[in-house]
Amino acid sequence: MPEDPSETWRVFFRRKVEKQVGKMPRKEQVLFANLVEDLIRKGPIRTEWRKFSKLSDREYHCHLSYSWVACWRVENGEMEIEVYYAGSREKAPY
Repeated sequence: MPEDPSETWRVFFRRKVEKQVGKMPRKEQVLFANLVEDLIRKGPIRTEWRKFSKLSDREYHCHLSYSWVACWRVENGEMEIEVYYAGSREKAPY
């Protein structure tokens, strides 16, 4: 997926993720906001993020820090990304 500055991805997350982020330490909240910005500008393949990995054909994850992770998926095969989890790595759905 090319990183074309004229194209941006639509990134969304449900209220549950918003609540999970609110429980994170401030440092990880800032990192999460930076990740979302990267997803918007550059798309779902974010190899520069710590421990980035592909979970399935359309799902990915990375570590915000040692204890905190984020998981996202590409929706509808279009330029749309859902962040479906952000929180403790112990409770991560993978």
